[in-house]
Amino acid sequence: MESSAKARGTGIARRSPEYIAEKVDQGKAVIAVTSTGEWVGFCYIETWSHGEYVANSGLIVAPEYRKSGVAKAIKQKIFNLSREKYPEAKIFGLTTGLAVMKINSELGYEPVTYSELTQDEAFWEGCKSCVNYETLMSKNRQNCFCTAMLYDPKDHYKPEETKEFFEKNQTGFERLLRFKQWKLFKKKENNARPEDSLVKGNGGGNSKVKSFLFHLFNF
Repeated sequence: MESSAKARGTGIARRSPEYIAEKVDQGKAVIAVTSTGEWVGFCYIETWSHGEYVANSGLIVAPEYRKSGVAKAIKQKIFNLSREKYPEAKIFGLTTGLAVMKINSELGYEPVTYSELTQDEAFWEGCKSCVNYETLMSKNRQNCFCTAMLYDPKDHYKPEETKEFFEKNQTGFERLLRFKQWKLFKKKENNARPEDSLVKGNGGGNSKVKSFLFHLFNF
């Protein structure tokens, strides 16, 4: 997972082989293989804040199977497993990739500010092994290269709505993500301004766009 992240030029929280094996033994992982037993992909579940939050972490697909729909299938499986094991938990993820944002939106995730994620210190401790950790801390854990996305079982749009919203604004999201990366590389602030909570709209696209823009630009 780490070598794959480096190849993509992105960060990832490093986990030991023992930690990953424990997730498999606990039934908190999805492993994709071919009919002949060849490894294809993997993802696992982590829980934070005493089970209030769940993260689907470590998504990885073997290079030869990328862009084949495997990542989407794994994400769907791990999402369903998370909902089965932790039906009341908020499911969140951090990603630097537009492709993962697209998959998440099809599952019902929405872009949110970092303040809406778990504040469990153990989770943020895991970010120390990421190449972008210094940037995260310089922003007081309020922003980084990753985009935060969240599925709240008690307050969420239908997957059809979040999917439609993403598709309508995909080009804009791509440009904004590039700008965000440029902005964080370029700007060396000592302190970031605190972010307000994301205000959900009443199903209207404009309120979502404004919230997403605020999330990206309020550094």
